[in-house]
Amino acid sequence: METKIVSSVAIVLFITSLMASPHSSQSASPNGSSAFSFADNFDIMWSEEHFKTSPDGQIWYLSLDKETGCGFQTKQRYRFGWFSMKLKLVGGDSAGVVTAYYMCSDTGAGPERDELDFEFLGNRTGEPYLIQTNVYRSGVGNREMRHMLWFDPTEEFHTYSILWNSHQIIYLSISPHVFDEMADRFFVDQVPIRVYKNSDKPNKFFPNEKPMYLFSSIWNADDWATRGGLEKTNWTRSPFVSSYKDFKADGCQWEDPYPACVSTTTEHWWDQYEAWHLTDAQKKDFAWVQRNLVIYDYCKDSKRFEKLPEECGLSPWD
Repeated sequence: METKIVSSVAIVLFITSLMASPHSSQSASPNGSSAFSFADNFDIMWSEEHFKTSPDGQIWYLSLDKETGCGFQTKQRYRFGWFSMKLKLVGGDSAGVVTAYYMCSDTGAGPERDELDFEFLGNRTGEPYLIQTNVYRSGVGNREMRHMLWFDPTEEFHTYSILWNSHQIIYLSISPHVFDEMADRFFVDQVPIRVYKNSDKPNKFFPNEKPMYLFSSIWNADDWATRGGLEKTNWTRSPFVSSYKDFKADGCQWEDPYPACVSTTTEHWWDQYEAWHLTDAQKKDFAWVQRNLVIYDYCKDSKRFEKLPEECGLSPWD
């Protein structure tokens, strides 16, 4: 996974309140999806000595020092569904440190991979974390966005989720507190921070064909992560530790050659009409996010792209 900035389907990113429930339906909701132990679902990718658990095994810790970081991945691949995990990020001086939470079709970041990224970019003490998101289709990324958060992701656990169906992909960050100044504005179940639409024509920009694993990792990226690489990792503060718990999945688990749920069936809540578009309330919140939280949007970077990518011409409001 390399980043320097940050088929009828769409990608949407959300921030929601703790009381949120994604989409009401008669099928299972994300709050009802199954939670599993780490051993049931994940394998350590590298550096097992940098992985620890709480005594009861319910909280998992990844650490980064000057030698190496650490990461894990799901044992299963999925194509469509709801995937959720609670994270608490590295506190204090975390400049140069990246905690990544993402889905990818390839275990080795291959040149033809599809990928959906959450990357949490550390910062100097007192400065806010930024969330960078990116989308890869057949190995091509360069679709970065960066957002501010209205809460401190290092003080307590916050839930980060991905909803993926044949109409859209939604990233959610669920904060247990919403600031008073935003309480009336965000008295809704979901607040989208990014909408990545797909057209109704065949294209090369939307990842919807390959099943994906879910990954998380912590690693040093002080060549680009904080202020474009100007702020370097302060190794006297290591080890840097990110914490995880409560993985939940309600999705279509891949089985070769094809699972029964590859095609859209609308049998699951995450594949029903309510999950295909933003609601009117979500559109209002998305507008607030666009005005107040966006730091960078590749679709507005005319200096970087002489001609903006094709998907940038699609309206997020449809």
